Amino acid sequence: MSKLLAAITLLLSILLAILVTVLFSIPIIIAGIIKLLLPFPPIWRSISAFCNLMMYGWCEGLALLLHLNPHLKWDVQGMSGLSKKNWYLLICNHHSWADIVILCVLFRKHIPMNKYFLKQQLAWVPFMGLACWALDMPFMKRYSRSYLIRHPERRGKDVETTRRSCEKFRRHPTTIVNFVEGSRFTQEKHQQTRSPFRHLLPPKAAGIAMALNVLGKQFDKLLNVTLCYPENNRTPFYDMLSGKLTRIVVRVDLLPIDDELHGDYVNDKGFKRHFQQWLNTLWNEKDRELDAIQQQYKKAGH
Repeated sequence: MSKLLAAITLLLSILLAILVTVLFSIPIIIAGIIKLLLPFPPIWRSISAFCNLMMYGWCEGLALLLHLNPHLKWDVQGMSGLSKKNWYLLICNHHSWADIVILCVLFRKHIPMNKYFLKQQLAWVPFMGLACWALDMPFMKRYSRSYLIRHPERRGKDVETTRRSCEKFRRHPTTIVNFVEGSRFTQEKHQQTRSPFRHLLPPKAAGIAMALNVLGKQFDKLLNVTLCYPENNRTPFYDMLSGKLTRIVVRVDLLPIDDELHGDYVNDKGFKRHFQQWLNTLWNEKDRELDAIQQQYKKAGH
């Protein structure tokens, strides 16, 4: 692809993304303000259904964005057995901003609308931040270890935020999405965290442990999703916008949620240790799967 064509595609993609985001965010924000002013459960339920419909429209706009790229190929496995009537907890590795777009587009017709665990900073993104607030998405504020030592009263605040948000999701089928690494993968972060994995950052267990504790057996399944961009591993989001993204690989593993995954992560040290071991085991398997995918397409490229 020529540089001129890539630049034109990038500009059109950015304009389309902004247009779609503004178009569907404004009705969601207005609905969220109404929900705030009229705190009555029947109104909440109607507004939540409307907001989810608007989010579906946003996902359709993102799908159109991907369809502008005629070179893009999908390699997806594991989508059978999904239903919009179920509650899901979805965990996924996090490599790029493109991940959110891919998950929205891929699952929009198969499971309830995704609700993401978001960083606190995203609350200030124009239109998007307020729309996510109106959609009841939990905003997580991460504290460093040194900060928590100086301010122990802040310990557990993320857990409480998770608990309040998850209580709202009891009313209608929901997919809660957590990028359990807490941040996008970079080589710098990989070194800083001394990650034992080759392609992943260490997973953080508190968020999904609290979601499982609050919603209990209301979750029907755990969706363990692995995302990979084997031919665009360095800058997949930029490549997606500029029409250079050539392949998206997605592996979906539908797992049961056993009783042993329900417990008090904050106060029960034995359960906390067990839960972290379970999550680390999943991450070891995901790391090997990512390695196999990259090796497969590396060989195919030759």
